[in-house]
Amino acid sequence: MKDLLSHLEQKLPESLLLLEQMVTMESPSFEKRLVDEFTSFLGNRFHEIGGQVDFIAAERFGKHLRVRFPGRSGSSEGRILLLGHTDTVWPAGEIQKRPFRINGNRATGPGVFDMKAGIVLMWMALSALSELKALRGGLARSVTVLLTSDEEVGSNTSRSLIESEAGKSGAVLVLEPSLPGGALKTARKGVGRFTLKAIGRAAHAGIDPSRGINAIEEISRQVIKLQGMSGTGGTTVTVGVVQGGTRSNVVPAEAGIEVDVRVASMEEADRITKAIRSLTAELPGARLEVRGAISRPPMERTAETVRLFKIAQGVAAEIGIDLKEGSTGGASDGNLTAAMGIPTLDGLGAVGDGAHAVDEYIEIESLAHRAALLAGMIERLNCGDAPPNS
Repeated sequence: MKDLLSHLEQKLPESLLLLEQMVTMESPSFEKRLVDEFTSFLGNRFHEIGGQVDFIAAERFGKHLRVRFPGRSGSSEGRILLLGHTDTVWPAGEIQKRPFRINGNRATGPGVFDMKAGIVLMWMALSALSELKALRGGLARSVTVLLTSDEEVGSNTSRSLIESEAGKSGAVLVLEPSLPGGALKTARKGVGRFTLKAIGRAAHAGIDPSRGINAIEEISRQVIKLQGMSGTGGTTVTVGVVQGGTRSNVVPAEAGIEVDVRVASMEEADRITKAIRSLTAELPGARLEVRGAISRPPMERTAETVRLFKIAQGVAAEIGIDLKEGSTGGASDGNLTAAMGIPTLDGLGAVGDGAHAVDEYIEIESLAHRAALLAGMIERLNCGDAPPNS
């Protein structure tokens, strides 16, 4: 691994230049033109290092990028899927407020941590393996890079593509940002979105309030119930949006809330979904409408996830890294692949902090080591250390 790490350290200036170009090219989820331009740019860069590039159109969002790097066997059986996304949470124009900067060991800028540095790591690892092919023998199995354009807003247009590619893969490596200190993610909570609407009856608040049924009062009672559902099995239930009423002198006929749910297991997902859908109105004459579901299943820590982590831990030890694992309440597209039973390891992206925050940053000195970790994982999985379903 030392020659691989040395090679990547020598290529760091070029990699930082690519990162600067990527951060400067903004790619907000809902700005299709900008995401398309960014994705085309990435396609060209992966093509330059030997990737077979194709784009998958999406009507509302930017196009998705798929890049194949063939293995010596010529078969796609048991291939490795590198998964990430091109879209960011930042609106167009943010780069003028916070341009890409390097300050000591930190690089900053909108989207640098989540997850443009992760894409750079894919490029670095695959470029190094291509350039050192004569020394290292090249890829035994093929590697596919899949970069989707709508991860930050639910992966609605990319989910079937992700699941299709994962279904042909022996392992999925997700280049989302690491946990603090560089730890990998072996578990993620699942995410649910629910809406509750309380329907009452309008009346004049001064003349005849008793004729009304106050929907805001009803929805307030439901908020207390929902907030009390947090705690079991690490589940969190958060009422994040409340709306209701028309005028202060009218007993409100309608009120609604939006609810965020996070669950650590499918058992908890089923329990909390049933509990929310079983809610009933408390005020006489009021009624409730409940919609929603668990949209991203939890990524549970399985034996195959642990096996992937142990492989990563062994590679890391060879380059002087004491690699740790952990879990997070946030979800990623890795939740989707893990729920299919495909061995999935997440958090292989950049070391840093501040995802979705104005102070997000990456640690520059970690880039070569993280790229070497990814390249080493690809080599180990290519050489027969892949989980059984490969």
